[in-house]
Amino acid sequence: MENLKLPIALAMALAAQLAGGVWWISQQAATIASLEETVSQLGSRMAIEDNINLKRDVQSNAKELEDIWDDIDDLWDEHASMAMTINEINKLKQRIALVENDFKYINRDHNGIMDMKGSGR
Repeated sequence: MENLKLPIALAMALAAQLAGGVWWISQQAATIASLEETVSQLGSRMAIEDNINLKRDVQSNAKELEDIWDDIDDLWDEHASMAMTINEINKLKQRIALVENDFKYINRDHNGIMDMKGSGR
């Protein structure tokens, strides 16, 4: 190894490659750091957007629930109105049945009167 002589051009080429390698690695490290910062910012931005979207969705769902409760109230009012109408119809049916029953007895009681007048009694 004592007689090992390296040409200066070879030594300079190795030094240039070593310097280039160090420069390239430092550039890659800077690129990775920049990308990590960008990913961190995007993560924060996405969290903020998710939070905003969640709030918007909650407000939208709350509005829809209010509309549904209003519709349910309207249906209950309509149900009560229909029940009242059906009750009135049933009352009329009962009155009509009473009147029909009265007419049946009146007709039965007076049915024989016409026959009696015709026979001369």
